[in-house]
Amino acid sequence: MMRDRHNVSDVRQLEPAALRVLERAEVEGVELVRFIYADHGGVIRGKAAARARLAERITTGIGHTVAMMAMSMLDHLQPVEGMGPVGEVRIVPDPATFVILPYAPGAAAMLSDLRDLDGAPWAACPRTFLKDAIATLHDEGFTPVAAFEPEFTLGRRLPDPTGGPDRLMPLDDSLCYATTGFDLAHDYAVRLVRDLDAQGLRVEHYYPELGAGQQELSIRHATALKAADNHVLYRETVRGVAFRMGLWASLAPKPIPAQAGNGTHLHVSLWDEELQRNLFAGGRDGLSDTARHFIGGILRHLPGLVALTCASVNSYRRLAPRAWASAYTCYGMDNREAAVRICSPMAGNVEASTNLEIKPSDSTANPYLSLGAVLHAGLDGIRRRLDPGEAVNVDPATLTDDERARLGCVRLPESLDEALDALEADELLMEALGPLRRRAYLAVKRSEAADFAGHDAEYETFHHFRVF
Repeated sequence: MMRDRHNVSDVRQLEPAALRVLERAEVEGVELVRFIYADHGGVIRGKAAARARLAERITTGIGHTVAMMAMSMLDHLQPVEGMGPVGEVRIVPDPATFVILPYAPGAAAMLSDLRDLDGAPWAACPRTFLKDAIATLHDEGFTPVAAFEPEFTLGRRLPDPTGGPDRLMPLDDSLCYATTGFDLAHDYAVRLVRDLDAQGLRVEHYYPELGAGQQELSIRHATALKAADNHVLYRETVRGVAFRMGLWASLAPKPIPAQAGNGTHLHVSLWDEELQRNLFAGGRDGLSDTARHFIGGILRHLPGLVALTCASVNSYRRLAPRAWASAYTCYGMDNREAAVRICSPMAGNVEASTNLEIKPSDSTANPYLSLGAVLHAGLDGIRRRLDPGEAVNVDPATLTDDERARLGCVRLPESLDEALDALEADELLMEALGPLRRRAYLAVKRSEAADFAGHDAEYETFHHFRVF
């Protein structure tokens, strides 16, 4: 059948993984395959190939203007050298990431790289940034494993009766972990679990969270690139399932200002090359020197790092003291007000479950940039044997200024502009991003900060719940 649908020469030159994609697309009746990526604004974008041209497009990619990586979350194009109306890249899919989209009958998707016309990785490709960070760690004998742990608000998008921006009305007003929340969101939750499972995303936990309509559903950890790919698919599925059910789901940090914020805690551990030994496990308090130095690197770079992990204006409504979101550069054992939480391991599975949770993180971030930057910061700590200082096992907001100063607890940036200033001052992170990527990222994010500065909270929250 494939020979009737595809050019024979195109098929013959494909790798086995790509051939399996063609076979599945044919068998499953897929008509459109989305080639998707995350941009500097944190938006998931892409183009779709028709099944009849899929064999060709897996090899050649789909043409794409370079300007799209200078586009903000408001679709405002920024003047970035090398990202104007002249020039093109290719959206080239990774056949190993092919999934049928259960919530979009007739459609499938692949995560994609952005490549130059000669096939080389483009200097602004976010997925390549993470790949390069992973390769750097591999050179040092480390294999990073990660998981994104997102929260989102489930509800309905309603017009404002006074003619203002639309608002998000939560599905319920249940209490944190209350079983009424399970019941009220049951149909959606079960469909979401099934659709995630159908794409190979293994669900671990689900429960109603603190905010009205707030849900938390976590999927199992994976090696770093797959973890970031999984988070893109997760974001697409959370919203896609909601849309098909006449609902609206938002992973924005503060889609409703008076409600609890949606974080996307980032869990990280480093393993040996064979994934047989967790190099964070063992040592004092169950944490190795490698893990402690990794924490030291995160804390050292955290003020600039949050410009990549908490990447929107809306993010900084969430990063406030006593909000369980973290507001200070500190770490602690199971301290949910610390920026880095040492997670207590599971009995009977201590080594495998030892990991660090980075709390100032949300789903407005490009997951490839945020995880890649975290790995660069942590590796810097390992290389320089940075001491993270004393663990803070109380809410840092309850300490005096002198006590926080003694412990090295610095208030995290309180706005996106402040975070971008810190990022620009961080030589390691700026060097890791490279000239084109950092120039475009800073331009896009500065423009978003300026755009929202001229509007009220309703405008800000509307555009964030609409996009994320």
